[in-house]
Amino acid sequence: MPSLSVFDLLALHDFVADLPSRWLHRLALAGRPAFFTAGHRLCREDADADRFWLVHSGAVAVDFHVPGRGDIVVERIGTGSLEGWSWMRPPFRCRFGAVVAEQVHAVEFDAGRVRELIADDAGLGRELTARMHDVVSDRLQAARHRLIELYAYPGSPAP
Repeated sequence: MPSLSVFDLLALHDFVADLPSRWLHRLALAGRPAFFTAGHRLCREDADADRFWLVHSGAVAVDFHVPGRGDIVVERIGTGSLEGWSWMRPPFRCRFGAVVAEQVHAVEFDAGRVRELIADDAGLGRELTARMHDVVSDRLQAARHRLIELYAYPGSPAP
């Protein structure tokens, strides 16, 4: 990925591209370009939810730990996705883990700084919260479809 500013990267990402430029500039101050190779763990279930990512390219496997079975992948997200929403609500603990499945270029955000931006600008807070609700809703719907496939078609491939 060419060397772009954080503002430029945000302006290209579906999650925030249509926000007013004044908000993108403020968000850019809380983010940084990031590159991760396959196998890098972004977060672990129940760890501090102190960061989140807007994925520009690559893939992330969302997982959770099952005693006796290890980390089980429940979803795979890719280009144009957001990874991490637990930073928005107390207790600010990760609900799932995430590991890079294919090298990732992303914008990594300091969640505490974004929470400060939200506290300072109610309009930005409402908009980001609504967009996060959309992400959570889409992920819940996708999980529902996977469950239907698993029960309707036993032996279906995992995510």
